[in-house]
Amino acid sequence: MAGQVFAYITHKAGKADDSAQELLVAAAKIFPDAEPTAIVAGAGSELDAVCGEVAAWYKEIWKFDNEALAYPNAEAIRKLLVNVLPGDAVVLIPHDTFGMDLGPGLSIKMDSVFVSDVAGIDGLEGDTLKITRQEYSGQVSTHLSCDISSGAVLNLRPGVFQAEESGAGTGGQVVDKSAEIGDLTVGRRFLEVVEAEIGDVDITKEDILVSVGRGIEDEDNIEIADELAEAMGAVVSCSRPIVDAKWLEKSRQVGTSGQTVKPKVYMALGISGSFQHMGGLKGNPFIVAINKNPKAPIFQVADVGVVEDLLDFVPALTEKIQESK
Repeated sequence: MAGQVFAYITHKAGKADDSAQELLVAAAKIFPDAEPTAIVAGAGSELDAVCGEVAAWYKEIWKFDNEALAYPNAEAIRKLLVNVLPGDAVVLIPHDTFGMDLGPGLSIKMDSVFVSDVAGIDGLEGDTLKITRQEYSGQVSTHLSCDISSGAVLNLRPGVFQAEESGAGTGGQVVDKSAEIGDLTVGRRFLEVVEAEIGDVDITKEDILVSVGRGIEDEDNIEIADELAEAMGAVVSCSRPIVDAKWLEKSRQVGTSGQTVKPKVYMALGISGSFQHMGGLKGNPFIVAINKNPKAPIFQVADVGVVEDLLDFVPALTEKIQESK
């Protein structure tokens, strides 16, 4: 049996990422009776705020306070984790741009199993963990069996392991482990944060988004999304292929290389649901997915899924919404 389970908590501006609770859900799928330990690294008062928030979900939080950790540098975090974690630890990390930087090298240093973009956990039998990944943009599901007796590093797809709404804090214990940090000298250094430009609308502040993807097929068809957005009182956003084609401006892109949004309702039109796109969607919105491919990954996280050609369905939906008004 593998050792203790740890969840690496990402955070920004004193707020824990939504993935903090998702990692807790995933841990329970591996070890139903486990009480994973949260790892929170950073510096100053913002770190204390994150630890206080995470204490509502985790019973034990390891706090690492050091100026070298003020900005999440995967090279430094890797050295930290190798110093403080037991060799047979199971480490859960969000599969975002930072997690992709951190996870593979950490597994090498710990000489343990590594699985990226975990989209499902099917259970543990003895020391064998059964995991589901997706290949070819979600067209194929791959079922893996991993021996985690010597530990594992798992990068979990954001949005898959949905947590229930959190209630009152459980009063988890924050343990200051800063004295155990060790040498954090690394070759990489932080320069600056370049904020994404805000265009004619700020999609990060909108409650309803109508988002278009590759399935819209042609620039002229974006008018269909515009009409639906107007009927719903929403704003149009998009996935990366639409920006790459220069059909919409970069400020409207949702995803790890675009904007992070927290709408109440998210209409996904012709969007496959890659982890890069879903990584920009936070706050557990109500997701309506319209895609003619029934195997599109977006349907795994959607609250309502419609298997239909959006070019036929969306105009009909818009008409019904207008009639209802």
